[in-house]
Amino acid sequence: MNRLERIQQSFIKPTAPVFEIGDTVRVHVKVVEGEKERIQVFEGAVIARKGLLNTETFTVRKVSYGVGVERIFPIHSPIVTRVEVMRQGKVRRAKLYYLRGKKGKFAKVEDREFVASPKAKAGVARKIDAPAEAAAAPKA
Repeated sequence: MNRLERIQQSFIKPTAPVFEIGDTVRVHVKVVEGEKERIQVFEGAVIARKGLLNTETFTVRKVSYGVGVERIFPIHSPIVTRVEVMRQGKVRRAKLYYLRGKKGKFAKVEDREFVASPKAKAGVARKIDAPAEAAAAPKA
């Protein structure tokens, strides 16, 4: 690891937010106005992630009063106080720039359903089958 990588590692947040492309997120941003600080919330769909280590950014898009608005946030910046995942989106692309040309419900991302792993499915199947086997066995 060279010096530059060590410096970049030192600027990484220990608790980076976990989200994926297509998720609808609510980003809490610290805004300084004069001497006052406040938290501003920006909610929209994540359409891109770029960069590595401490230079990683993500782009969030929302439609406000009929106008598309996009903001780029650095993940490891101190101005991003919190990122909440509101819903998970099902997408098959790394960048969702095609949403810029869509309108209405065509600009929405489909919800991703929770799918358990195959091991978990097998465990659930055994739990369901076990009482049936016990009920079928004659009692002495």
